Amino acid sequence: MGKARLGVQFGPLKLKNPILTMSGTFGFGQELGEYYDLSVLGGIIVKAVTAKPRIGNPPPRIAETAGGILNAIGIQNPGVDAAIAEELPPLQGLRKEGTLVIGSVSGHSFEDYNITTKKLSDSGLVDAIELNISCPNLKGGGLTFGTDPATVKKVVAGVRPLCDVPLIVKLSPNVTDIVEIARSAGAGGADMLSLINTLTGMAIDAVTRRPILGNVTGGLSGPAVKPVALRMVHEVSQAVDLPILGIGGVISGVDVVEYLLAGATAVGVGTANILDPLAAPRIVGELEEFLLREKIESVEELIGGLLLP
Repeated sequence: MGKARLGVQFGPLKLKNPILTMSGTFGFGQELGEYYDLSVLGGIIVKAVTAKPRIGNPPPRIAETAGGILNAIGIQNPGVDAAIAEELPPLQGLRKEGTLVIGSVSGHSFEDYNITTKKLSDSGLVDAIELNISCPNLKGGGLTFGTDPATVKKVVAGVRPLCDVPLIVKLSPNVTDIVEIARSAGAGGADMLSLINTLTGMAIDAVTRRPILGNVTGGLSGPAVKPVALRMVHEVSQAVDLPILGIGGVISGVDVVEYLLAGATAVGVGTANILDPLAAPRIVGELEEFLLREKIESVEELIGGLLLP
């Protein structure tokens, strides 16, 4: 048997391998590009941007916890205009080598999402846009966009006609029924789904009796969340006919295989990038080693291949 085929068709996007690096853990790529050739990746999802620059939450912003980290960065970013002018142009060489560059959009109002999505789409600098809807709607009483089915449909439907590239909607796990939210995103016009975003958590200093994070609560990511993420990816894949980017606690090639079996088409590497700058290329290599060891010719054979009792 020769070299295993790693390429996948992720909705309208063709990936050279199913490994994407996740927004929030990868900056705009240039930093980790000093450690390895980013063209070995299927794609990178850059730092989420907003309509205006954001300074983020007060420190401390990160706390270690069992099996993961809590973060409360607060979407610190230079704003969409600066990202288009300064951060995205240096990544265009990757696109010529078949590694996709995917933008990420965040916001605190419907108008924010619409403005930022249109600017990113019109820039011609990204192959797709991920819509991060795990943010509070400051004009709607503070309810997080991604936790209410009607709001999910509204925000996705609002950006859809403004977006000329494939649209990935990133789902929050902090809901009662992830399938209902996924269906709402699909009804709004999502091309693909990514799940899960971080779980809400907190950490406390027992001596000072104070929260460790300056924001009190934060998003839990890392291996601790993988069982929850796998369950949600499986549930959504069984109920919604949209390609899925599986995210949550991926630190090895075997983790990738598990997500593919659960129903994901592509898999995101997030917190592992913080733990080990070389995690993503290592995981690509481990995935290929698994396929060769198990005599699997193509990674696409694994997608949705879970054998249920």
